[in-house]
Amino acid sequence: MGLGTHPYVAGLCDVGQGSYAWLQPDGGWGWSNAGLIVDGDEALLVDTLYDVPLTQTMLDGFEAALPGVSITTLVNTHSNGDHCNGNELLDGAEILTSVIAAEEMTRENPAMMVGLLEAAPTMGVVGEFFQHCFGRFDFGGVHRPEPTSTFSGATTRTVGDTVVDLVEVGPAHTGGDVLIHVADRATVFTGDILFVEGHPILWAGTIPDLLGALDRIEAWQPDTIVPGHGPVTDLTGVREIRAYYEHCHAEARRCFDAEMDLATAAADVSLDRWADWGEPERIVTLLDTCYREFEGRSEATPMAELFVLMAERWAAART
Repeated sequence: MGLGTHPYVAGLCDVGQGSYAWLQPDGGWGWSNAGLIVDGDEALLVDTLYDVPLTQTMLDGFEAALPGVSITTLVNTHSNGDHCNGNELLDGAEILTSVIAAEEMTRENPAMMVGLLEAAPTMGVVGEFFQHCFGRFDFGGVHRPEPTSTFSGATTRTVGDTVVDLVEVGPAHTGGDVLIHVADRATVFTGDILFVEGHPILWAGTIPDLLGALDRIEAWQPDTIVPGHGPVTDLTGVREIRAYYEHCHAEARRCFDAEMDLATAAADVSLDRWADWGEPERIVTLLDTCYREFEGRSEATPMAELFVLMAERWAAART
């Protein structure tokens, strides 16, 4: 089912009233969206991209379409590199995120990605999967500065005469997720609280946590929603991802009660309703999140273990 409200094509997307999205189909691993909120000659940028060249292309595209507009503030919705690795190009702008997201950024090292990609040819199917996910990005040129400002809970920024509300809703996708709400334009930029037409992933929170963040979006009743990945949508996209999470949560409970391990559970859960969505191997991480919740376990499963399981599922789907 198509959940987009605007054409899903690469580059600048005018979503109306001085708000824009920068889209990167197909929205899979690393191919994130960003946003721009403009009023007069001022702008607030929502997120950068996974590497410096991609971010430079985006900034050049904004400049060509909006000459004379100056980005005075950059808000990072969370700590994942595909939403902040291009921050160094916003020299002179305020770089703002949540306290928790800023702390998480210190643990996400782009240089580590360089090393993993160099080692990938010796890593078997896991290396193949890693190259499939991340091999098209240039992590070697990333020198990410620390945010210049942080907040907890909620804060606001003004762009021209437009008030922009920033609301922390983590832990959910990550520990410090931030939603950006422009009430006068009925527009929300969600970061990875929302994936559209792609299987989502949770690194820090639980499905109930994530559903709480979706509740916040729905309470605002926006007309336009720019997700972290996938096409621009409206509340239809929120309702569909809610149905997905609720289904997976119930299925995870069934598998957990049957004492299935993660690999067995991932093969047992039916995702037919969402068969046309990308990255189905991510169900492994979602089930792991649920198992952690059911066990009352606070510590996350090592990411390396989850990537092994995802790689095996990805490889099996190709045969």
